[in-house]
Amino acid sequence: MENDSSRIERLLERVQKAPRYTGGEMNAVHKDWDSVSFHYGFCFPDTYEVGMSHLGMKILYGLVNAQADSVCERFFMPWTDMLALMREEDIPLFSTESRRALCDFDMIGFTLQYEMSYTNILAMMDLGRVHLRSCDRERDEPIVVAGGPCAFNPEPLCDFIDAFMIGDGEEVTLEVVDAVRAWKRSGAPRAECLRALARIRGVYVPALYDVTYHEDGTVAAITPNDPAAPARVAKCVVTDLDNAYYPTEIPVPYTEIVHDRIMLEIMRGCTRGCRFCQAGMLYRPVRERSLDRLVQLAASLEKATGYEEMSLSSLSSGDYTCLAELIRALMKRLKQERVSISLPSLRLDSVLKESLEETQKERKTSLTFAPEAGTQRLRDVINKGVTEEDLIGKVTDAFQGGWSSVKLYFMIGLPTETYEDLDGIVDLARKVVACYFSVPRDKRAKGLRVTVSASSFVPKPVTPFQWEPQDTRETLLEKQAYLREKFRGVKGVTFNYHESSLSRLEACFARGDRRLGAVLLRAWEKGCMLDGWTELFKYDTWMEAFAECGLDPAWYAHRRRGKDELLPWEVIDSGVTRAFLWHEWEKAQAAITTRDCREGCNGCGLQRWKGVCSYANAGAV
Repeated sequence: MENDSSRIERLLERVQKAPRYTGGEMNAVHKDWDSVSFHYGFCFPDTYEVGMSHLGMKILYGLVNAQADSVCERFFMPWTDMLALMREEDIPLFSTESRRALCDFDMIGFTLQYEMSYTNILAMMDLGRVHLRSCDRERDEPIVVAGGPCAFNPEPLCDFIDAFMIGDGEEVTLEVVDAVRAWKRSGAPRAECLRALARIRGVYVPALYDVTYHEDGTVAAITPNDPAAPARVAKCVVTDLDNAYYPTEIPVPYTEIVHDRIMLEIMRGCTRGCRFCQAGMLYRPVRERSLDRLVQLAASLEKATGYEEMSLSSLSSGDYTCLAELIRALMKRLKQERVSISLPSLRLDSVLKESLEETQKERKTSLTFAPEAGTQRLRDVINKGVTEEDLIGKVTDAFQGGWSSVKLYFMIGLPTETYEDLDGIVDLARKVVACYFSVPRDKRAKGLRVTVSASSFVPKPVTPFQWEPQDTRETLLEKQAYLREKFRGVKGVTFNYHESSLSRLEACFARGDRRLGAVLLRAWEKGCMLDGWTELFKYDTWMEAFAECGLDPAWYAHRRRGKDELLPWEVIDSGVTRAFLWHEWEKAQAAITTRDCREGCNGCGLQRWKGVCSYANAGAV
């Protein structure tokens, strides 16, 4: 089915942000539909401005389109005004490129970046005329796949997704495309495609596994029901980033997006081992791109896009081995274009002063630091590995270098947290303000801005805190009110915090099992979607959905898991072992830190995979 573009054009005259839906961006890929044998719809389950900021989408979009016989087109979640008009006019969800309906594609893939986007997945499939449940889909309907960090606990989405791609997408996407293409040509039943996908490393097909439960509701067993399905699904890992695909041209939006700049991924993974951080565990081991390759990519991307800002992207950019040299090389290469370099995810103990001075020769941007906790005791519990002296020293360097805007990120509700730890957040913010005023007036920039953001701790799978309960909603509200009152008298500081109700639902789906699929479907049927947007989040409706399905959100969010309990996501092998995670949990209770992986192997489990772990040296614990 091909959409009537003239009908869509008429809708665009009636919505707030038409560029979300117009397409036609510079560097977008347009291929003749009939000239290729495979059509892949990449779906980002949030709005255009969020999705277009996602680096993973740009990588996979370019990767598939680089194949002569395949096309990849983009789909985004419409905003409420467009959604209502599309339903009113009976227009299916259409791609940004050709405006074809979602149901016309051979395969559609969702990226799972955030648990609170799950209802958007159902909304997009329904609007795109694809059956929601995988068991209801006919042979001629798209194969529905999903990947991303949330795919490491795929269970809440098992009713709706045919296959999950676990790990680095560059490593497995083309193999999955080839398998689905071959199945389409074969004429075999849909079940044969699922079996073929299950034989690919890094692919989890939930229909090929049975899950049983104990009387207390905990998981009893996760058992393959087909010889094609492995007992555990090991993630895919790109071992050489220099030779991995990376786009040199990316679509440039006509409208402002969340991260409206070039994103240059300088490395993947993190060696620090923060115990709350799921990404730090999932994306192990660290792999760096070479300086020469990065300079080459940067020049190509600048030429293809015209952006005047470039972000050096990674989980901890300050840990890149040759950071200062890289920045000097980039500034030299891009000096004529007056491109500024930003450094997200800075660690407080990185060697930053020289790098900061180099990055901001063109324009000063805001600096972001993440102490995470207000006291050294709690930073040791979470293995943050930084001190107050680190923060004060780096912030002072920044203020002396001409910065006046600093963002500080913390979490509340961390395991073992006390009100003394909350007081420490306020105390640190005061000291940062004092650092600014310690710089002579004639040497400091005007307009001090210190923004303190406090998110609520959400226990995540494949972390040492996966067994921990989340603070109750009432406790989090009390802690937020306490901090809000404490910050009233602190001049120069803006205090922000996240909605605790949203964090509670995030915890439920982060550590949920297959039974939550019924809750997800019921919540969507009752009108829940775009839940990540505070103004549209319907907490009471979600609670009704849980009640109607006979499930208790407190059991998922606020219950401590037992040491020997089988966790729903343990069918997935992330590379990091349960024994390592439990040992880290024990060290957290005693506030004992673990060394950086670059200083010696800590025995996380990746040593089992030959050729993967570059830090798997002798001395494992």
